[in-house]
Amino acid sequence: MLKSGMHILSVGGGPAGLYFALLVKKSHPGARVTVLERNRHDDTFGFGVVFSDATMANLAAADRESHEAITRAFAHWGDIDIHYGGTTIRSRGHGFAGLGRRQLLDILQRRCSELGVDIRYQVEVSPDDDFGGADLVLAADGVNSAMRARYADAFQPRIDFRPNRFVWLGTTFPYEAFTFYFKEDGAGLWRVHAYRYAEGESTFIVECTEDTWRRAGMEAASEDQTVAYCERLFAGELRGHRLLKNRSLWRQFPVISNGHWHCARGPQRIVLMGDAVHTAHFSIGSGTKLAIEDAIALHEAVVASPTLDLALARYEAERKPVVESLQRAAQVSMEWFEQTERYAKMAPPQFAATLLTRSLRLTHDNLRLRDPQFMAETDRWFARQAADQSGLPLDEAAPPPAPMFTPFKLRGLTLPNRVVVSPMCQYSAQGGQIDDWHLVHLGSRAIGGAALVIAEMTAVSPGARITPGCAGLYTDEHEAAWRRVVRFAHERAGARIGIQLGHAGRKGATCIPWEGGEDVPLPDPTQRWPLVSASALPWRAGSDVPQAMTAAQMEATVDDYARAARRAEAAGFDLLEVHAAHGYLLASFLSPLTNRRDDEYGGPIERRARFPLQVIAAVRAAWPADKPLSVRVSATDWAPGGLSVEDLLALGRLLVAAGVDLIDVSAGQTVPEQRPRYGRLFQTPLSDLLRNTLGVATMTVGAVSTYEDVNSVLVAGRADLVAMARGHLYDPYFTRHAAQAQGQGLRWPPQYASLARYSPRPQRKD
Repeated sequence: MLKSGMHILSVGGGPAGLYFALLVKKSHPGARVTVLERNRHDDTFGFGVVFSDATMANLAAADRESHEAITRAFAHWGDIDIHYGGTTIRSRGHGFAGLGRRQLLDILQRRCSELGVDIRYQVEVSPDDDFGGADLVLAADGVNSAMRARYADAFQPRIDFRPNRFVWLGTTFPYEAFTFYFKEDGAGLWRVHAYRYAEGESTFIVECTEDTWRRAGMEAASEDQTVAYCERLFAGELRGHRLLKNRSLWRQFPVISNGHWHCARGPQRIVLMGDAVHTAHFSIGSGTKLAIEDAIALHEAVVASPTLDLALARYEAERKPVVESLQRAAQVSMEWFEQTERYAKMAPPQFAATLLTRSLRLTHDNLRLRDPQFMAETDRWFARQAADQSGLPLDEAAPPPAPMFTPFKLRGLTLPNRVVVSPMCQYSAQGGQIDDWHLVHLGSRAIGGAALVIAEMTAVSPGARITPGCAGLYTDEHEAAWRRVVRFAHERAGARIGIQLGHAGRKGATCIPWEGGEDVPLPDPTQRWPLVSASALPWRAGSDVPQAMTAAQMEATVDDYARAARRAEAAGFDLLEVHAAHGYLLASFLSPLTNRRDDEYGGPIERRARFPLQVIAAVRAAWPADKPLSVRVSATDWAPGGLSVEDLLALGRLLVAAGVDLIDVSAGQTVPEQRPRYGRLFQTPLSDLLRNTLGVATMTVGAVSTYEDVNSVLVAGRADLVAMARGHLYDPYFTRHAAQAQGQGLRWPPQYASLARYSPRPQRKD
């Protein structure tokens, strides 16, 4: 849609506005492009900016001239140094470029001037400005965007000010690597992000919790007082170098997102760019990168589209998902720094691993490719911890195993690796009785190499089923059928096997999913069974209303669980898991969204957990002392007013006190109006929270799809076991394939012994 005579106006002369302006003038010299900047041309705030090698490649493709100027000016490094616990750990092979923010703006300003962009400084845009009749107006005026506020009704901005405090300083210390310091004083734990961006010039960002900030007296500190405090605190690290200020005020990071990125006001089209539309925490160094890539994407859309409206729609549709993905990674990284105290007891190798993989984008395999020595040393450390924990010997002369192939012990159960087949309902039983489908389904996964296979949620009574096809463990015939499955897993596959006991509660008496739809009540009311729950609240509109459980019903249900646990032991299961998640009966007591009781089973979490804890106590008493007990929880309801972090941690402490050995950390499905934040490993931070706050063993589940993910989660201490459901449906031999890819040996059943010498080769395509 670009054409001669078109007028484009950028409100804001930062990287987003300048880079888009130069791209437009480069491709369409006849276009009129104006940049309005409220500050002087040589004003800048902050110190350096960081680009990855991949970002530099994008700049080279978009505008070779400015790329070459930036390349000549930047400082390049490939290492990350982590100063923690009196040690320094270096990880190599990362590839970053640092550049002074003033230098970057100078380069972009000069390039714009060469191409004929009209840049005007010290120009304020008033609320009633008509923007000189410009066809396209860029709202590129930064974090505190007046343009975004002016058209808030159209853009629908969301701004989340985060709890940590940070201050942006500079220093003359010449850092050789991207450097992190973690240091404690009487006020608390301080984090520093430091990097060199020019000869003798480095950025030095100091970050801490609000409690630490207040205890240190920073709430009332001036810039000079802040500099003096930080110079004293980091005197040893700075080695005589000074800290520099530049409007260095303590701030809270604003996470900015917008419902819409563009709007129309009369004949003008207005579009948000850069920090005005999105922010990503400085711990992943992406603010300037995002701004420039916005400019590249918008320019491509405007050039390729027949109208501005189509161009802006294309820009938003293509760019927004990319930005949201990076913002999710930035959110996890930011939360790691908000909660660093959680990891302060970790050994240095694991602390480094959890720091480097904090955004969940950098994996164990990535690190191994970048720095084989660093990862080998870390894997060796992890293998030694696993050997100590399990009591099994480690061959120190051999290369260390991948983290997923280290042992783990729970009571008397020692697992040879950390991969678990997650419970998956098959809805293929008759009256609770399983058949050959279950034998083949579970048996094939047991042969597949996972250390532990957990059978589907199994009802403790006929009324505990979700559907008529749900498995049960409440008759002698059920017990015998399960014993057959267990025997196959033990004798034929050499695997350990667990069972998950549950009660559907208000989500019961529904259709088998492929026959009538998921969560749809059975069409014949005479076939439905009475439902019970914490409170008389239906699952959703159209669902049957459950009865709020009476004391007698609770007592009977506790007995049902205990009997099922004894049957599970008689069947030979190695681990028992109680399902207290996903809105089923026990979960309905735990969540404030589904528990509205005003008796001793309602109110604060300690009372809401009372009935689930009664069940767990009865199960623990009925289950052998040398066999582990697991509980699956929904660590969040993904809905306002649901289970809080404080509730979750209190629940975790109660579970540990009740003799629970493993918490299987899932999330959601408590209420149909949930708003989950899906994505790769999206539930792993919840496992991390419980494991590293309470010191309890956890199992993570949810969007785990590769062995790189499994290794990354384990080596960083985010979970002790990793469970996969759909991944094992797709590939029952996931663990064996992962072993082959990583050069690990797994014993095959004798019937498949020939595969031990088999190495598949790609087929020729003649």
